Amino acid sequence: MESTETTQTSSTPFPNIPPVIESNDSEYRDTGVPSTVAIAGHPLHPLSVIFPIAFLAAALGSDIGYWLTGDFFWARASLWLIGLGLAGGLLAAAIGLSDFLKIERVRKRTAGWVHLILNVSILVLSLVNFLLRWGDAESRIVPWGLLISLIVGTLTSASGWFGAELSYRHKIGVVGAGSRRYP
Repeated sequence: MESTETTQTSSTPFPNIPPVIESNDSEYRDTGVPSTVAIAGHPLHPLSVIFPIAFLAAALGSDIGYWLTGDFFWARASLWLIGLGLAGGLLAAAIGLSDFLKIERVRKRTAGWVHLILNVSILVLSLVNFLLRWGDAESRIVPWGLLISLIVGTLTSASGWFGAELSYRHKIGVVGAGSRRYP
């Protein structure tokens, strides 16, 4: 009779609850699938998302700052932060789309599709938020700009979860020697 410890180490240590957690023992145990956009094997997509996430999160903070104080500084800061988040997000999207299109394992996972759909939604909403404020950054923050920033922040958190699922659970876009095709 096997002990519980042995049984747990011979199978995927995570439950299979699609689409939140979708496990595959062979992916968990293999060396991983390298990113299609990398420098010296280091994947660029995780690096490219840092600033857009920070800018869009800070835009929510500056919208709240404007709502609480009415100071135009916060309205102008939000416009710039959303613009920079959108520009950086487009770069991150191009890199991520390369992995999505060229790595079959990404397309075979629910997490890959959810991550893509959430990120496209984030970019579209950020564009709407930016255009809404263009020319009059102040008058459109409350309530619509603030609401869109809150939705973008929520979607960004959810998208980050699914991106982490792809990297950590399915070993996609990691430094590895695996095939870009599904095993």
